[in-house]
Amino acid sequence: MKKLALLATTFVMSAPAFAGEITSTITDSVQLNVTGAAVQSTRLGGAYSVSGTNIDATSFGGVSGAGTYDVNTAGSTFSFSESLREADTAVTSQTVTTGAIASPNLYGDSVTSVGGSAGNLAGTISSTSTPTVTAGGAGTTATGQRVIQLSVFQ
Repeated sequence: MKKLALLATTFVMSAPAFAGEITSTITDSVQLNVTGAAVQSTRLGGAYSVSGTNIDATSFGGVSGAGTYDVNTAGSTFSFSESLREADTAVTSQTVTTGAIASPNLYGDSVTSVGGSAGNLAGTISSTSTPTVTAGGAGTTATGQRVIQLSVFQ
């Protein structure tokens, strides 16, 4: 009887052994993208510089315009250079119509990108789970994908 009780206790106290579970996942997808138009514009500040030899500066121009300069020694060689870049005028508001700015402000340093055209862009998943994609116009991407995952003993 003691042996039977000991044997019963051993079975009750021990954890059952099992293999875990088996997981199978199948994912079918189609992704279609059309790039949007974009403008990136950086406002530039003003800059002024002047340099020379044998030159007398009566007044410097600065960012507001040209200065007044004279040759120091008449008949002698001289060199002179003056450059001016006017600052961009700040735009404080722009009009948005139907989700777009019709005439975006372009500052001194600008990059523009034309938006894509959907054209014939299309994608489907058949009844047999086969993804099919059709190319679109410029600036489009289409991706058809099937992912099969099988996990055993995790």
